[in-house]
Amino acid sequence: MITNTLTSLSPNVKKQSDWLDKNEYPFPSQFFEIGNQKLHFIDEGNGELLLFVHGTPSWSFDFRNVIKSMSKTHRCIAIDHIGFGLSDKPKVYEYSTQNHSKTLEKFILEKDLSNITMIVHDFGGPIGLDVAIRHPERFTGFVILNSWLWSSETEPDYIKLKKILNSPLLPFLYRQLNFSPRLILPGSFGEKKLNRKLKLQYIKPFANSSERNGALAFAYSLRDDQSWFEELWQKKSAIQEKPVLFIWGMKDPVIKHHNLEKFQGGFPNHRTLKIASAGHFPQEEEPKMIIDGIKVWLNESQKK
Repeated sequence: MITNTLTSLSPNVKKQSDWLDKNEYPFPSQFFEIGNQKLHFIDEGNGELLLFVHGTPSWSFDFRNVIKSMSKTHRCIAIDHIGFGLSDKPKVYEYSTQNHSKTLEKFILEKDLSNITMIVHDFGGPIGLDVAIRHPERFTGFVILNSWLWSSETEPDYIKLKKILNSPLLPFLYRQLNFSPRLILPGSFGEKKLNRKLKLQYIKPFANSSERNGALAFAYSLRDDQSWFEELWQKKSAIQEKPVLFIWGMKDPVIKHHNLEKFQGGFPNHRTLKIASAGHFPQEEEPKMIIDGIKVWLNESQKK
């Protein structure tokens, strides 16, 4: 049973209010109760629906500037996966990528969301597009930022990465050192670097070691779920004719431009915005370019 709780604050939000920059992130918090956990989301503006799905180790905060602008003309909903942002972070939970996708599916179905343009980034790609493949009738199009939807098993960069993913030190790095938001996230930026004030908004959600299992699980997903990613690619026919806007930070050291080229080959009805200066988080690095690109693409799509 899933219930919508709009007024009661999660304990996570109450205890984190001292670090949350409400000037940067001024949105009222809302919650969706799934089992015994509260999924945090924001719901801003009115109009055609834009649904934002983040990756790791981020949360809806990284879309804040896009939402501030787009909510003037659209309804913008952005979730925080369980284990991230202002959502609950239970020590024991099924943090698998597949379960995040099932949770997103429940959220969409329970709220009866339709005519959705979904904006996905990083792990938000396989999580969100998996839902779209199962319910293509609810989606009108997609904006895909630096993501993937297939197995990387044979790629040289992945083969090198897998050695790290198999390291017995990985849990220590993630749980004790908060390695992902402290080092991986800022290290993946392009020409514009993440300042200390904003970096804290990505570090602070993971307050202690018991709240860092979500990010660790995504690392293990890269190790263990390559066949599942490939299954999604093989099932893409359900959505591949829908309009897609690819937005790509070309200085991304993590998900490089050959991934963009594969995406383009699989989704023929696409437009592409390449951002030469940006790395893995173009929505944080160059938000105005993202906003302008989405607006132009939406206007073009509506004219067709």
